[in-house]
Amino acid sequence: MISYTLKCDNGHRFDSWFQSAEAFDKLVSAGHLACAECGSGAVSKAMMAPRVSTSDAVEASPLQAPASEAEQKLAELRRHVEENADYVGGKFAEEARSMYLGATPERAIYGEANGEEAKKLIEDGIPVAPLPFLPGRKAN
Repeated sequence: MISYTLKCDNGHRFDSWFQSAEAFDKLVSAGHLACAECGSGAVSKAMMAPRVSTSDAVEASPLQAPASEAEQKLAELRRHVEENADYVGGKFAEEARSMYLGATPERAIYGEANGEEAKKLIEDGIPVAPLPFLPGRKAN
């Protein structure tokens, strides 16, 4: 496993683990990496300080604990969305349009849509909004 400090084109920095340097390269070239804060797909490696091991015991913080108030608020928002909306995955645009046209009952949903699908929904007056986190069932 290898840890990289990453940055997006909006200046956000975050750390992530990868199976190998090659795995990171594959994910970047396939467009499968996104900023943990804003969702931007323009992610690259940032300058990192070397990690030096010492003999002193260091108290590690839990990986799931929010590091800041903003991260805590995002975690609360994500929990609220996941508890109160149906995850529809890649069928988000189709489901949103179907509810808007009255073909299926309205309900709260979340999922994924590519840029073209999202733009078309907005142009057609279908109320949608991006989430400040990547949707899905697995939280990293």
